[in-house]
Amino acid sequence: MISIKKVSKWYGEFNVLKQCTTEVSRGEVVVVCGPSGSGKSTLIKCVNGLEVFQEGEILFDGISVGARTTNLSKLRSRVGMVFQHFELFPHLKVIQNLTIAQCKVLGRGNQEATEKALKLLEVVDLSTHAQKYPAQLSGGQQQRVAIARALAMDPVAMLFDEPTSALDPEMIKEVLDVMVKLAREGMTMMVVTHEMGFAREVANRVIFMDHGEIVEDRPKTDFFSAPGTDRAQQFLSKILSHSG
Repeated sequence: MISIKKVSKWYGEFNVLKQCTTEVSRGEVVVVCGPSGSGKSTLIKCVNGLEVFQEGEILFDGISVGARTTNLSKLRSRVGMVFQHFELFPHLKVIQNLTIAQCKVLGRGNQEATEKALKLLEVVDLSTHAQKYPAQLSGGQQQRVAIARALAMDPVAMLFDEPTSALDPEMIKEVLDVMVKLAREGMTMMVVTHEMGFAREVANRVIFMDHGEIVEDRPKTDFFSAPGTDRAQQFLSKILSHSG
């Protein structure tokens, strides 16, 4: 589904991604972790063309993300993206946040888009909040709306960029529960997160990044039981001691 081959990226002189290579198969859940500034978020933003990379190739379902001829907005409608800060339209009600792109990008009629939106609000357990504005919701509820909005476009894969890092601790579980449900239903997912409990529960593989490089890319059981590098071992011991 997602193929990343020798991808490198620079911000001016700064080499933020260095020869990154990995693949995500259909139905697979891959967690990307690593210290701050390791290039995790940049890597997944390259997957749907939100960040431009200078070297290498990324194929999404056979389509070259970096090719000039690729219609990126069409591609992005097939790759759901959930950000750290919900990115909802504050002036639109929840239901409108879920229907606007369906109508404008997919060309759905208002009734079809609304029906789809209401079904997805049920999925994320927010049916009673359809007529509220984002500011009337908690952070956890807003993030669940953001997930429903991404799903409204019928994506074939989902990218999550630290979806719980801006949330209060008690709201994290409600968002992770929705993500676990998606994973169990077979959604292809690439998730940048420090939530190691989530990784242990649903990830097929864990990618560990440091200084712009993919240092480890292993099945989750191998990664947690015996990290192959000192850097991953140090990272895990710090993270796990904090998360209890």
